[in-house]
Amino acid sequence: MAGPRAEEVAATFDAAAADFDRVAPEVWNPAGQALAFQANLRPGDAVLDIGSGTGSSALPAAAAVGPTGLVHALDLSDEMLERGRVKASDRALLNIEFVCADATTWEPPSTVPDAGYDALLGSYAVFFLPEMDAAFTRLVRLVRRGGTVGVTAWRDTALREFAAAFLAALGPHKPEPLPDRTHEMAPAQRLDSPEKLRGWLAAAGTEHVEVHELSNLIPATEEFCWNFVIGSGLRGTLTGLSPDTVARVRHDFLTQITDRGLHTVDATTLVGTAKVVGFP
Repeated sequence: MAGPRAEEVAATFDAAAADFDRVAPEVWNPAGQALAFQANLRPGDAVLDIGSGTGSSALPAAAAVGPTGLVHALDLSDEMLERGRVKASDRALLNIEFVCADATTWEPPSTVPDAGYDALLGSYAVFFLPEMDAAFTRLVRLVRRGGTVGVTAWRDTALREFAAAFLAALGPHKPEPLPDRTHEMAPAQRLDSPEKLRGWLAAAGTEHVEVHELSNLIPATEEFCWNFVIGSGLRGTLTGLSPDTVARVRHDFLTQITDRGLHTVDATTLVGTAKVVGFP
């Protein structure tokens, strides 16, 4: 993921690291734990976790594979990864390495068996990959035949009302009209139903695909709603605004939440896993 886009993503999530962790218990951790569970990891497995952030799926994966296994947790944001390193140390997990690296060019080190990783995981990560299909297919090739790949993605209904309220509050405060970011949303929209995600995983060279829906309706408290903005990719939309302007956006956003009667934030997530067919 080289180039300006990679630098933009890294900068956004470096800045968001502390706030990202504030909503981890409600958002990132349930999905990461569900993904690691559904991947059916076993003691001794070698796991590649991409877009790891602060470790929401990498840490439960490390716990599952135990001291004889290993986890390589990759992300472009070293601020995120440092928080993951602290968590791993606190939990005495010695089998996980948090690496600031580009998943699109990653090559397994010699500690990985010649046959490849036993599992590839990516929680809310694959839609950030440039040329998502080609990049993911390349990553699948790093997994041994019969190994597991697993991803999480937003359900099509997820965050719809939340994002609409935020953009309605943000728009009047931007010096220029909000840019059309439809092209950035397109990859995620290609994975936002069980049927779409199932087909996409199969097309990447997998079989025995399973997709389950993780319902997650979070109370729309003022604290959570704003932390979710500044602790997610939405934070990037605030770039360039003065602190006073950001404070006004926050006020207007929370007013929108109340006026729209938004009592819960829909964070419903699809958890998809599959087995690698193998490549000639």
